Amino acid sequence: MQVLTAILLQSGGGAAGIANLIFIAGIILVFYFFMIRPQQKRQKEQKKFLENLSVGDHVVTIGGLHGKIVAIEGNTVLLEADKGVTLKFEKSAISLEQTKGQGNPSVNN
Repeated sequence: MQVLTAILLQSGGGAAGIANLIFIAGIILVFYFFMIRPQQKRQKEQKKFLENLSVGDHVVTIGGLHGKIVAIEGNTVLLEADKGVTLKFEKSAISLEQTKGQGNPSVNN
């Protein structure tokens, strides 16, 4: 309480100091609801997506490689980029499901 009183006295008075504090609190709320909260929501959705990956899903990596999941081994995923070409990636390198990103998958089955 003493800190609040000191801030109000230094800011030039009662009403003006309270108005400044309300303005600063409003800015903090805007940052939270428009920047921090949506980022947390995206991170939560990405984590859920990575946990629900399954064999046969068509996905896109963060590097832009399109492929079909052939196997999941712990934190690694084997992707089939083309017939006979399998590549090993970390699960965290999977960006999105290809069917959500571009419609029908274009990887040869």
